[in-house]
Amino acid sequence: MQTSIGVGGYGRGNIDRTVEYVKAADRLGVDYVWSAEAWGQDAVTSLAYLAAHTNQIKLGTGIMQISARTPVMTAMTALSLNALSKGRFVLGLGASGPQVVEGLHGLRYQGPLTRLRETVEICRLAFAGEKIRYAGRYHELPLPGGEGKAIRLDHPPTSIPIFLATLGPRSLKFTGAHVDGWLGTSFSPDHAAAHLDYIAKGASQVGRGLEAIELNAPVGIGIGDNIQEMIDSRKPGVAFSMGAMGSATTNFYNDALQRAGFVDDAKAIQQLWLDGKREQAAQRVPDEMVTQFQAIGTREMVRERLQKYQDVGINTLSLRLDTFAENADRIALLEDVLDLVASLRP
Repeated sequence: MQTSIGVGGYGRGNIDRTVEYVKAADRLGVDYVWSAEAWGQDAVTSLAYLAAHTNQIKLGTGIMQISARTPVMTAMTALSLNALSKGRFVLGLGASGPQVVEGLHGLRYQGPLTRLRETVEICRLAFAGEKIRYAGRYHELPLPGGEGKAIRLDHPPTSIPIFLATLGPRSLKFTGAHVDGWLGTSFSPDHAAAHLDYIAKGASQVGRGLEAIELNAPVGIGIGDNIQEMIDSRKPGVAFSMGAMGSATTNFYNDALQRAGFVDDAKAIQQLWLDGKREQAAQRVPDEMVTQFQAIGTREMVRERLQKYQDVGINTLSLRLDTFAENADRIALLEDVLDLVASLRP
């Protein structure tokens, strides 16, 4: 079982604190650090900085939004970061959602899966050192009838892993068929089929098994005896995902929880949130929408919960620790969790 951590929000936080945490993770043997990109910070700058402060941890964008840059700029950025990090870079991509794409980037949220597929294919051409000629639905290179020509990027051919952050059935199948790894969210080992069945179907279409794909699933960690208190403290975050991480009609996180069996709960929480009743939305979150998607409780309870992730086929745990805790406490918790991961049954 591999492990990863995430960083983000350094625009409002302390970059020195973030670097200290990532350096500790590097020293402790964490496999990946993933950088966030939402509406406050980009996913690239932090990794370039962290590359100079770490030695072995892999540096992944979790995620680069495909609508925020052209596919070739995505490829050039990936190749540059890979060179700066001496081969430790992993390209994580995602389509984001209509609120961000149309609100921040001024592009219509049309054909997200087709755009994602075209971005992956163009990046692969660039990584292989080919002249970039491509004719897709949304991208055509070079443009016909003009003065452009097919250009080869000024980088040696290289292999850069591509991971996708996908949630919908069609995009999960594409992930299974065409890329190296999956950056999961809204995942529960109690309802693994809601995601993994689709990834497996995609993989089978190209003659490979689910084990050929790195499956990176998030898991919030809380160790202690104050179990109900820890559960209640996480309910506002669940309500935010159900109501705010998308529009009233397009919310992939809400859809994923509905596929996991929480249909009435997910719809009710979303409606309360959209009505401006955010406290009521958090109160409406049942305990199971926290406990079945995280690892909370005593040390032994957390270990058994992590075991379930391994048992269903997850091979990388994305450890979500309290970002507001003092760094010394967070690093101590990380070390404790890594010991638990190391003790999992094969």
